[in-house]
Amino acid sequence: MKLKNKSEETREYYRKLMLIGIPVLFQNLVGMCLNLLDTLMIGRLGEEELAAVGAANQVYFIFTVALFGLFSGMAVFTAQYFGARDRAGIHKMVGICYMLGVLSAVTVVIVTDLLAENIIGLFSKDDSVIAYGASYLRIVNKAYPFSAMSFAISYNCRAIQELKAPTVVNAVAIGINAVLNLLLIFGLMGFPKLGVQGAAIATLIARITEFVAMLAIVYCHKDHYLKAGLKELFGFDRELFFRVMKTALPVVLTESSWAVTMSLTFAAFGRLGTSALAVSQIANVVCDLLQSVFFGVGNASAMMIGEKLGQRNPDVAYEYGRRSIKVTCVLIAIMTLIMLTLSRPIAMIYAFEEPTNTLLVKTLMAVAFTIGPKMLGYIYICGIFRAGGDTIYCMIIELIATWCLQVTMAFFAVLVLHVSLPVAFILVEIGDLFRIVTNIPHFRSRKWIHIVT
Repeated sequence: MKLKNKSEETREYYRKLMLIGIPVLFQNLVGMCLNLLDTLMIGRLGEEELAAVGAANQVYFIFTVALFGLFSGMAVFTAQYFGARDRAGIHKMVGICYMLGVLSAVTVVIVTDLLAENIIGLFSKDDSVIAYGASYLRIVNKAYPFSAMSFAISYNCRAIQELKAPTVVNAVAIGINAVLNLLLIFGLMGFPKLGVQGAAIATLIARITEFVAMLAIVYCHKDHYLKAGLKELFGFDRELFFRVMKTALPVVLTESSWAVTMSLTFAAFGRLGTSALAVSQIANVVCDLLQSVFFGVGNASAMMIGEKLGQRNPDVAYEYGRRSIKVTCVLIAIMTLIMLTLSRPIAMIYAFEEPTNTLLVKTLMAVAFTIGPKMLGYIYICGIFRAGGDTIYCMIIELIATWCLQVTMAFFAVLVLHVSLPVAFILVEIGDLFRIVTNIPHFRSRKWIHIVT
């Protein structure tokens, strides 16, 4: 099918890019700002506390990325059902999200309660870091089931292009978290001074509040697409469940594997010492903050491509993918310059000793040059190919890039080459370069385009 009116399709693309991308950008940006504030506040307690919370949060990182894989894989169906205006299909997708999200969360809570010290010990051999990290993890993990339910609502709202209310709720919850962090970490206004445990309690309260508000958005709205009774949510049959899992499970495996390898890379950097572990935590948070804009573009691209495929219009879907790549390239240049410019001012915020501050500046400057290859790889995999239902290809590429290249290079750089932290960050980018080289011809071939509903 030819594009009926190219200028009209172009206007529609950019309108929806703003409509979907800006709320997603705002959600991620506010969340990353809180993470940056967290590292600042906890960093004031000391390098050991910051390293401990950074290590403990690797569990949440892996958990949320696995959920992202599950829910974004299922969003291929939700977006195409939305394109076809099939409410019953959307309700079943939401029900599957609820069921699998809660089961996954409860499993993680049980495991982390039992093995908290062992988990933190994977990242640091410092007894103080392990003690701080375990106490934080055993509190904050109780927030995981509430996060899973909130994510299920949020991701499905993205798929049906309704993002305003979830964005407001997310911002309010993050604000509550920030305020409670100040009160409970430092013991302000008569509250007890709880340190890292205070940060965990603040997160738990904020996540419960967020879930209650998300649920209210859906069920207080007269005609919300996600509003359904238990029979409608869980009335899916085995055939549909396994058909959805055939598409979603490769994404779950891909994202979970990626998260584990990122945590292993974090652990490899931790071999360079507690200071390196703390600096890695800050560098990753700052990089994620700047990359939030790409998450907005990627989510918008995926939802728009999915909607067009649901409408049986693959030519427009391909054109949307091409435009998303162009937008990403422009943003890469802007974000890299911002990162280079802000590296020294960011380092000055932290009250570290001079050697650690110097390491932080150099690491932030090195990380600036990783934004380009990392985000190009992201837009192809998450913003285009998955939306087209090509999840098996994405899984294969990601497993090679992460396990065969990135993790291997991280440990090789630290244990064999004995390079500094900034150089190690640069060397692990071999995985992202591999993604780019393989993804460009695959995009042009159009083999990633599949209509699954």
